[in-house]
Amino acid sequence: MNPPSATARQPSAPQTPPLPQAKPESLGLSSVRLQRMSDAFKREVDKGTLPGATVLVARKGQVGWFDAIGRQAPGGAAMAHDSIFRIFSMTKPIVSVGIMMLVEDGHFILSDPVSKFIPEFANTKVGVENNGKLDLVPAKRPMTVQDLLRHTSGLTYDHTGNGPVQKLYQQSRLRSRKITNAEHATMLAEMPLVCQPGEAWNYSRSTDVLGRIIEVVSGKSLGAFLTERILAPLQMTETAFHTGEANAGRLAEPFATDPWNGDKVQLFNMLEQPAMESGGGGLVSTTMDYARFAAMLAGGGWLDGHRIIGRKTLELMASDHLGPDVKVDSPLMPAGHGFGLGFAVRTHAGMAPFTGSLGQYFWSGMAGTFFWIDPAEDLFAVFMMQGPGQREYIRSMLRNAVYAAVE
Repeated sequence: MNPPSATARQPSAPQTPPLPQAKPESLGLSSVRLQRMSDAFKREVDKGTLPGATVLVARKGQVGWFDAIGRQAPGGAAMAHDSIFRIFSMTKPIVSVGIMMLVEDGHFILSDPVSKFIPEFANTKVGVENNGKLDLVPAKRPMTVQDLLRHTSGLTYDHTGNGPVQKLYQQSRLRSRKITNAEHATMLAEMPLVCQPGEAWNYSRSTDVLGRIIEVVSGKSLGAFLTERILAPLQMTETAFHTGEANAGRLAEPFATDPWNGDKVQLFNMLEQPAMESGGGGLVSTTMDYARFAAMLAGGGWLDGHRIIGRKTLELMASDHLGPDVKVDSPLMPAGHGFGLGFAVRTHAGMAPFTGSLGQYFWSGMAGTFFWIDPAEDLFAVFMMQGPGQREYIRSMLRNAVYAAVE
């Protein structure tokens, strides 16, 4: 176990209970190779690739390595184990678990149409580009809850391309943190889909819509539901849609400009409470908080006496839901992978240019946060940084280094 930094600060909120710890070798991990991993990230910090990072590796239900490397913010205090990060799309797996809890509770089934909960989606059209013009055609079938979970809804993101539908997104207020989840969903429903529901995988605002469905079905705000059903039972005390002013000294921040291309980097203010609780990317968290969520997943839906999600439900979520008939043409989907209900899933031992196991599942965040669960090796890892432009490179480094330490 890498010892905590001497500069680690006590959080102002109740401290997240740490997961059990053990020496790496007792878990079938090499401490020498895990130290090489930390050293590799220290080299990247020294090169100016990222201000700092945290990395946590656990196996057999126990943490074997937890290191805080570099600076929390450029020129700031040392990175700490309890630093707070924007986790962006690592919000999605938490919200996806929330939706599946409601499925388990019998509130709806996965094949239910989205319009059952948000009526505006009943009349959504599909945008087809025709000689530079956008023609609107009827949907062949309704968008379903399963489509939202696996990103086959026909919704998209404004930053994943520059097609005519994405340009409509770019011209809208969809990115505003000042609109509510209800307003956001209505706005989305008024826009054309980028493809027919079920025909292609398009990373999208689908999980934001799932967040709105949670609100409609539960009668609570998304934040209140997640706290009651997931965050509080898991004692994830520092995961929320913003953090308090008392934590201003614990916020991880990126370089003001990207170290590789010079582009300006601007991320949302973690101290500001948004009107929109974005199910697709709004949460802030700490490494140990998210590790408790990952430990629950690795434990088959169970942690510290709390059953969050059923074992068979989680098995369904961590299975590929795309198959050969769904078109996938996106740099966000690695070769040899499919997508389940809230996670990417490794379907081939080879093909991808990084190490892993069949059946491992994962997702990541735009600012560089990343986690994965490997059932075959009884292993999970959580990595946190705030470096958007370096995220893909660093994730591959991380995978290779962690698996090199597996004995």
